[in-house]
Amino acid sequence: MTGSSRVFLLVYVDDIIMMGNDASLIDTLLQRLSTTFKICDLGTPGFFLGIETIRDKDGLILSQRRYMNDLLNRAGMTDYKPLATPAVVTQAVTPSDQLYENPRSTDVWLEPYTIHAFSDSDWAGCLVDRKSTSGYAVFLGSNLMSWLSRKQRTVARSSTKVEYKALADVSADVT
Repeated sequence: MTGSSRVFLLVYVDDIIMMGNDASLIDTLLQRLSTTFKICDLGTPGFFLGIETIRDKDGLILSQRRYMNDLLNRAGMTDYKPLATPAVVTQAVTPSDQLYENPRSTDVWLEPYTIHAFSDSDWAGCLVDRKSTSGYAVFLGSNLMSWLSRKQRTVARSSTKVEYKALADVSADVT
């Protein structure tokens, strides 16, 4: 073990991926974990939570190509051609031509990139049922990672409650 040894654990329910730059430290951690938990070392991961790991001379490449192909197969869209779509935050989350007036921004640092999350809503914007529409967009650096725009299920009594709901939605997506 050296002072620059690192081990990373990715835990999801009862599955763990452990990787790092020090094989003896990884073995020590596996041994200690096995004294408390029943564990089984399955070797290098191939596919985990929709992420495929591909070994490369510099380490591992994480890819979602297989996951995306599975989604396209299930949707019957494997023969469709890809199309680049420019993303503009106010257009992507707005259900109409009206732009939101005050999008909120939340920044999370993920070196060397920053996650930017924007959310906003229109209080009682639907003239038929007075329900509000809220939306958000999440960027990793300058890349749009996820977005959502939808009518809320209930009628909100205040604009603050609508804004809080939009903020809660984007916070759940980022965390």
